[in-house]
Amino acid sequence: MTAALSVPSRRAFMAGGASLAALTLAGCATSRRIERIDQPQFSDYYLQMYGPIPNERFPIPAIDLAKLDPNMFRTVVSDPTGEAPGTIVVNTGERHLYLVLEGGQAIRYGVGIGRDGFTWSGRAKVGRKAEWPTWTPTKEMMERQPETREFAGGMPPGLTNPLGARALYIYQDGRDTLYRLHGTMEVWSIGGAVSSGCVRLLFHDIIDLYSRAPVDTPIIVNQ
Repeated sequence: MTAALSVPSRRAFMAGGASLAALTLAGCATSRRIERIDQPQFSDYYLQMYGPIPNERFPIPAIDLAKLDPNMFRTVVSDPTGEAPGTIVVNTGERHLYLVLEGGQAIRYGVGIGRDGFTWSGRAKVGRKAEWPTWTPTKEMMERQPETREFAGGMPPGLTNPLGARALYIYQDGRDTLYRLHGTMEVWSIGGAVSSGCVRLLFHDIIDLYSRAPVDTPIIVNQ
């Protein structure tokens, strides 16, 4: 079982040692102030949330919290998006993904996004989902990175597979955009712009999001 899959109460966050600063609600603009988390790496709550997951098909090791910006940790915040509950909103400027909840709240996840020239934005839906998916490079990627041709027939799932433990496939008007929400073991990349266009989350966070977002969940990616 994955730790901390339920939405924690405000009391649980305080008991876990997370100190939340004030939030200025100004839509998804990147200039707005962000609720900040102080020193979550010293909280048992976060150590459990990002601890080892031994019962997965490929056992997942604990995250070294010292390598992650505290403001990339999963947390519950006041909803800054104004979207309907159940909507996924990716704010690329902030490097945050929000899953809108009932009651004016949202779960905020830290993400890594596409580097310049490899970004996508728009409104879409989760077209399908996969646990421990196979990864197949696109034709353009194989031309750009010849070493990926080895996996033209698909790379088997595993900890080093580029899609990680889970993938949510972004579809627009019923067609696959070739962009994904997926997992990564590259903790250093969360908060950065390094991918080939997909939105990456920590393994622990994509597993949590996967459990909450069914097929047809609306997705909005803002630039």
